[in-house]
Amino acid sequence: MKILVVEDDPNLNKSICEMLKNLAEVDAVYDGEEALFQAEQDIYDLIILDIMLPYVDGFTVLSKIRQFSNCPVLILTARDSVNDKVKGLRLGADDYITKPFYRDELLARTEALLRRYNNNFQGLQLVFKDMKFDVIHKAVSIYGKKCEIFGKMYDILEYLVRNKEIIIPKEQLFNRVWGFDSDTVWSVVEVYVSNLRKILKEYDYNGYLKTIRNVGYMWSEKEE
Repeated sequence: MKILVVEDDPNLNKSICEMLKNLAEVDAVYDGEEALFQAEQDIYDLIILDIMLPYVDGFTVLSKIRQFSNCPVLILTARDSVNDKVKGLRLGADDYITKPFYRDELLARTEALLRRYNNNFQGLQLVFKDMKFDVIHKAVSIYGKKCEIFGKMYDILEYLVRNKEIIIPKEQLFNRVWGFDSDTVWSVVEVYVSNLRKILKEYDYNGYLKTIRNVGYMWSEKEE
């Protein structure tokens, strides 16, 4: 699970990231240009977006995001007029919270959006058949037995399961797990997926992990 926080106040940005760190991995940016650049990577499950931003305002950022992505967007701003709220929602925002805000409200609305757009998301747990993910501790178990799936291997598996029946290109998977600015080569994805498949085979779950030739991977309900 990955959230992008777009807020130009460094202290508030840091506070929001701290609030959300138990729900997801959180990235922080501080202006509209960087927000668009990050959003274009298509690796986020939720974007929390301020309106009054340097370089490119939040309404413009939202409008451009909606040209290429359906990623849920929660506007978090001091602009509290009805006109601003209507404009934000009509441009494609999924929710709108005004500052000052309550921590519990932000958490509740964030969880609600994550549930809405991730069918398998159950609070802080992700479930697929007898496979259960502990999102906070990044651990996975199958048939009640903890699997030796950690680190980036865990991140790959969680991302694929969250997006089951959707083909994930290798580039997108690499950007999601390693970061688009990583110096690591793309072929590392194949190595990690191969190791992941070996572990899943011990539980007869490897059949759900499909390789889409020359494209990427997909977690599919239909076993091979």
